[in-house]
Amino acid sequence: MSQLRTVQVLGGGAGSSARVSSLAAGLVARGVQVTVCAPAGSGHAHGLPAAGTRFVAVPRRSDPAAVAALRAACAGADLVHAHGLHAAVRAALALSGRATPLVVTWHTRAPAAGARGRLLRMLERRAARVAAVVLGTSSEVVDRARRRGARDARLAPPAIPPSRFAGAPDDGKVRAELGAYGRPLLVAFAQHGQDALLDAARGWCALDPVPLLAVVGEEHLTGALRRRIAAEGLPVVLAGGPDAIGGLLAAADLAVLAGPGESGPLLAREALRLGTPLVAARADGLPELVGDAAEFVPQGDAEALSEAVVRLLGDPGHRQRLAASGRAQAAGWPTEDDTIAHVLSVYDELATPAATG
Repeated sequence: MSQLRTVQVLGGGAGSSARVSSLAAGLVARGVQVTVCAPAGSGHAHGLPAAGTRFVAVPRRSDPAAVAALRAACAGADLVHAHGLHAAVRAALALSGRATPLVVTWHTRAPAAGARGRLLRMLERRAARVAAVVLGTSSEVVDRARRRGARDARLAPPAIPPSRFAGAPDDGKVRAELGAYGRPLLVAFAQHGQDALLDAARGWCALDPVPLLAVVGEEHLTGALRRRIAAEGLPVVLAGGPDAIGGLLAAADLAVLAGPGESGPLLAREALRLGTPLVAARADGLPELVGDAAEFVPQGDAEALSEAVVRLLGDPGHRQRLAASGRAQAAGWPTEDDTIAHVLSVYDELATPAATG
């Protein structure tokens, strides 16, 4: 059987590039020929050439010259796989008039309103209707692809990366440094739009002892929190950057995820691995990640968030059940090998002799 020839099309985002770098390495190891088309610099930044792939710099624009460059790069491919909405639209334009199958992977995205929302919906319809298969990273994405006219949309959960945090921290030392001896310790990430988190913190001030909320995050996200914490005298401390999350979660009684954001999945993953009970605002993709190992509340509902925290702090048995469910859920997360095997099974369904032109 001849070697399968694939082209992977990226938009240039760091997250997408890192995922495709891993996929490309796995495909090459299994005898698949891989060409990666991405904006200049993406390949060297994420090690794509070192993985045994051919890298072709293609502008991220959708003008005729950029589309022509992508069309040339796709000549002779048995299959093209576009990662992300904008990459999918460019790939669809480049493959116009060819029989080459197009696979599209869609990831979760923040909702958009107004003119931007209308544009995104138009692009989604265009990409969904031309793709042979749309792979969605969550059930919400799969449902959206079907609403946009996808002929075949399937759930394809992404591989879960290993923990970034090694070693067992001294829980007592962590709690002592925070001033959390003799009181519950809660841990959260600072993210955009986190007013609900601080609103909820007011709701558990009546508890005795008052829980302490430790928030970690980048400086540009913690500045506004710092001002409000001081102004309202909230039982909240800012506990460093994202790298502090592992030690804090290991010492915490609860992890709190108050809304969507890039840091949310990291907090959820590490909480489940460590057996730290999680209270989370329901966000796209989170139910697939955590299963029944979290107490879910509606997004933006500070009262529901506060009540869920109070309820769990008063129910040690339920916290223990969530901890056990979290460890079990984490043990079943898909690995990179699982993801690559799933993608290859889709390729095997679709691959046809290369069409040129």
